[in-house]
Amino acid sequence: MLPLLLSLSLAQSISPTQPPAEVVQPQIVRPLPGKLDSVPVFNSNSPELVLKEGILLSTFPPDGKKVPTAHLNFPFQGRFDVFAHHIAKAEPADNLRSLYLGILLHNPGATPVTINVLQAASYLSQPDAPFIQVPSFSNNILGTVFSGPGDRITNEVLRGRRQEIFPAQIVIPPRESQMLLNLPIPVQGLTPPLNGRSTLMRLRSNGKVYAASLAMFAQTNPDGSERSPTLAEWQNLLNNSDVAGPRDKIPTPLEETGKPRIYGRVSGVASGSQWRALLVDEPKAKYLTIPQPGQALSYALSTVHGGSLGTNQIQSATMLVRYPDTAYRAHGNYGIQYSLKLPLYNNSQSPKTVTVSFQTPIKEDQLVQPGLRFFNTPAKQVFFRGTVRVRYKDDQGKAQTQFFHLMQTRGKAGEPLTTLNMPAGDRRLVQVDFIYPPDASPPQVLTVATQAEK
Repeated sequence: MLPLLLSLSLAQSISPTQPPAEVVQPQIVRPLPGKLDSVPVFNSNSPELVLKEGILLSTFPPDGKKVPTAHLNFPFQGRFDVFAHHIAKAEPADNLRSLYLGILLHNPGATPVTINVLQAASYLSQPDAPFIQVPSFSNNILGTVFSGPGDRITNEVLRGRRQEIFPAQIVIPPRESQMLLNLPIPVQGLTPPLNGRSTLMRLRSNGKVYAASLAMFAQTNPDGSERSPTLAEWQNLLNNSDVAGPRDKIPTPLEETGKPRIYGRVSGVASGSQWRALLVDEPKAKYLTIPQPGQALSYALSTVHGGSLGTNQIQSATMLVRYPDTAYRAHGNYGIQYSLKLPLYNNSQSPKTVTVSFQTPIKEDQLVQPGLRFFNTPAKQVFFRGTVRVRYKDDQGKAQTQFFHLMQTRGKAGEPLTTLNMPAGDRRLVQVDFIYPPDASPPQVLTVATQAEK
């Protein structure tokens, strides 16, 4: 069992002294059609490592608060998501108190507000979802393959599940607050004393609410045992505390192109919960013509500043509100669902074998060579660990729904999600869905390839 790792860079294995040799695979790279929807996402990921209790993210109005700058004044109504990922560490090493993560919702209005919990999951790294080595490609129809809590929560929500710890609905009386989450991140008994919790929820509110994520160390009972903070204690922290610490690295302004680029961690409200795309030859076309034999066509996924793979497309969600020392955009789109439809068409006069693959090419902004770069032997750093759902009709015309867990290292070309034997004139719809998992590193691509004829 591996310990939870302190940052994304450390969550990946240490790079080798000599990187593996590269190979350039000629394939056209297109920007991804479509766009993010407008569903707001409460995105609490800074500071990632929490050693000082306080406010992680508050969208409350600043009025009446001791530290007005800790409150971003953004109400939610209708559909919205909540994503939170934070790490606790014993410091000093003998301070083994659990850190509690609280997510509080407040109804400022004069009538009750109902919150429907559509899907939700929250898991610890230890013992719920340790970072373990799993195969690069696994059948995951039962959802039992995962590595890390970010991998596990996106796996659950992709399947439409609501973990049993969450109610289907909560009702908040007028001008009152309720806890949406009040769970510990324990470190006692762990070596090293380090642990983390990832949470993803899809919600719908029939009225205006404000939200806050908060960090507080466990309170102590008279007998010395730990207890969770009360609603009143959480409200006191919200009203009287500053932001939690230590603060993460200051992000590099987006317009700067120098290296190294610091993306920063996200703390604010991002715009967009799902990216739907119809992958076709041109905007008004009805199908995607398969490539010529021996050729491949790729669509960029989760592109970021400095990593657009020659498309000049940045898919990172914009921030509606944010703390000034945190990420300018939701780089990586953690917790965002990609729903991609590929109406494949074999317009040739002969049968073709076509594959659809998920790949993690070497990150670059502009392609130096006409194609994507991969390593011909596996690298060490894991850049993607998550589950992908694939729906299609097989060669016998039967509808298939498959779930595959991928664990791709940097520069991994990836195994096919499906292989289709398409007769002349055949049309086949392939649908690919995944939620971009925390602890992954963008960008990736979805690739359609036609095998060379023998």
